[in-house]
Amino acid sequence: MPIEVPLAQACRLLNHGPTVLVTSAHQGRRNIMAAAWNTVLDFDPPKFVVVIDKNTYTRELIEASGTLALQIPSRAQARLTHAVGNCSGRDADKFDQHSIATFASSRIEAPLVEGCLAWLECKIIPEPHNQQTYDLFIVEAVAAWADPLVYSAGRWHFPEGAPRSIHHVAGGAFFEAGELFRAADE
Repeated sequence: MPIEVPLAQACRLLNHGPTVLVTSAHQGRRNIMAAAWNTVLDFDPPKFVVVIDKNTYTRELIEASGTLALQIPSRAQARLTHAVGNCSGRDADKFDQHSIATFASSRIEAPLVEGCLAWLECKIIPEPHNQQTYDLFIVEAVAAWADPLVYSAGRWHFPEGAPRSIHHVAGGAFFEAGELFRAADE
């Protein structure tokens, strides 16, 4: 069961650069895509940027609803992440097509994907120039959640055998987050 992450700590969820799953929904329609181009923008309130191409169905739903969810998938979800990033939701419901289990978000309409390491429910901060010119969306977290197996007390920790986040390189190749170490111990 996910634990709630205080919004003051929400930026810690994406500060290691993972690939994310982006979910969107509007008036009963929903979609999911992968996004490797995302990062933390600000801390208070927690803001992120994510690139979403203007030709995607996800973007259509995001612009209509003004919200989206960012989720951090694990290595066990790499095939799913690659698959939803390489097909359009205009052609078929990707959730049904890939048997994606979800649960309800707390503050937005977009569904949250089961099995992820963390979830950020976000509202769009309208920046029409950035959105149209660069496909760059600025979003603010309105709720944040994490898997207590790998995140608690405001920090990521990846015990041996625990799932880790993935990072897209190119062409369906990913690397998995490595061993956590502290600079003070080196």
